[in-house]
Amino acid sequence: MSKALLYVEYTILASSMAIMAIITFANVLSRFFFGLSLSFTEEVTINLFVLLTFVGASVGIYKGAHLGFNLLYEKANNVNKVISSIFVGAVIAFFFFVVAYHGLDIVSAQWERGQTTPALGWPQWVFSSAVPFGAVLCIIRTIESTVKSIISIKNESVNES
Repeated sequence: MSKALLYVEYTILASSMAIMAIITFANVLSRFFFGLSLSFTEEVTINLFVLLTFVGASVGIYKGAHLGFNLLYEKANNVNKVISSIFVGAVIAFFFFVVAYHGLDIVSAQWERGQTTPALGWPQWVFSSAVPFGAVLCIIRTIESTVKSIISIKNESVNES
């Protein structure tokens, strides 16, 4: 599942970046040649940037690209490393659970109100669903990363014996 999910994440990232670049460039050309701004470009770009941020965070968790201070972790024994990995994984998963929960609350409120975007008139919940979707991806990657970390620690302790 990890490789398939990574493919989906990369596809979302590449598609979002391509769409953002194309419509922003079209807006620049429109302003330069016709003196008119395409109002929908800002709306789409901002919402795609939110999606891009969350999916990028998910890939970052998968690749272990987040910032960390590991001096204490490296000095700890294997039991404390496992405890530390579980604790950090639980805190990160809890954070993204809260983000997903409140994101779903926002999406459902927008759905119930029939709220639409100003420029395109699309349902706002379509764009806002990027928040809970991205948070769920981050939860999946956090669990996966925590399990990998624990397995790595277990293998390390077997190799030391």
